[in-house]
Amino acid sequence: MPNLPSLSLRRNGRSAQPVNRKPVPAKPYVVDCGIYVDGHRVEGSWGHDEAIAEVRERGTGFVWIGLHEPTEEQINGIAETFGLHELAVEDAVHAHQRPKLERYDNTLFMVLKTVRYVATEPRTANSEIVDSGELMVFLGRDFVITVRHGRHVELSELRSRLEADPEQLALGPSAVLHGVTDTVVDAYLDVTEAIQDDIDEIEAEVFEPRTKIDAEQIYLMKREVMELRRAVQPLTKPMQRLAEGYTPMVAEQVRSYFRNVEDHLARVSETVSGFDELLTTLVDATLAKITLQQNTDMRKISAWVAIISTPTMIAGIYGMNFDNMPETQWTYGYPLAMCVMLTCCIVLFKIFRRNKWL
Repeated sequence: MPNLPSLSLRRNGRSAQPVNRKPVPAKPYVVDCGIYVDGHRVEGSWGHDEAIAEVRERGTGFVWIGLHEPTEEQINGIAETFGLHELAVEDAVHAHQRPKLERYDNTLFMVLKTVRYVATEPRTANSEIVDSGELMVFLGRDFVITVRHGRHVELSELRSRLEADPEQLALGPSAVLHGVTDTVVDAYLDVTEAIQDDIDEIEAEVFEPRTKIDAEQIYLMKREVMELRRAVQPLTKPMQRLAEGYTPMVAEQVRSYFRNVEDHLARVSETVSGFDELLTTLVDATLAKITLQQNTDMRKISAWVAIISTPTMIAGIYGMNFDNMPETQWTYGYPLAMCVMLTCCIVLFKIFRRNKWL
């Protein structure tokens, strides 16, 4: 039987029409795979199994594999070749993990949250200011595997920068881990600077006289700062452990670099905590300003009600159907009543205006 092209039938009543479907190319999940010996990349194109076999045959160097959003089936072969723990592999595939650092036998597994500032105008309640992703790193004696979820932090630039610095890359896989953490923390610094500008703008609006404040924007900013805090604060402890020599897989020369990253992370953490406290203060100030504005509006309404109620009261008295009301028979009764109403309204208006009710 001859091979037929893949068709799907779209039925309309009794007829059926074949519809050709174009094949969708599979998204590559292996971004790059390279062998590094003495800080220099070995020429050639390598598969993951060929690369690690070459390194172990040489007895020196390491393999750096970059993956982007692999499925469980795609990563299983790599996990088997490099002896990755199944729990760490599951975390790397499904993501949605807190930043952490774990050790499985001879493999170190680290999870980092990546962030990106999203500048959108106008901002609504569903707008995202801080968009987050995840980055996992498997570190072994002769390999490092990075798994990215999202496109917030591109590692191709980091790879090029390290390849241009063979002395740094010659320190081994832990130098790559340092480069990854440094890149992620630098992104935190960029995001905090952008958020600082937004908060400064909101603060200026809150304390600007006679301006209408949208409290929803402050709540939106507070929500996004919480998203950033969930990425930054849990990473503090893992960075301390790397700087203090948590594992011999991190070279002694690299620990000082991790201390520098730890300092930057501590600065970011303090800044984010300051954002949270400042936004809480701005929320309180905004609510106080809204309450003051409502009180001012109520005073104006009450003043106008008092002014209007005076002629209403006088008109109500003269609207009563009594027989003995001499003013109703007087020739100047109506003009006098109107003058009294107008005088009372003017006097009340001036009193309220002097007391700043109007």
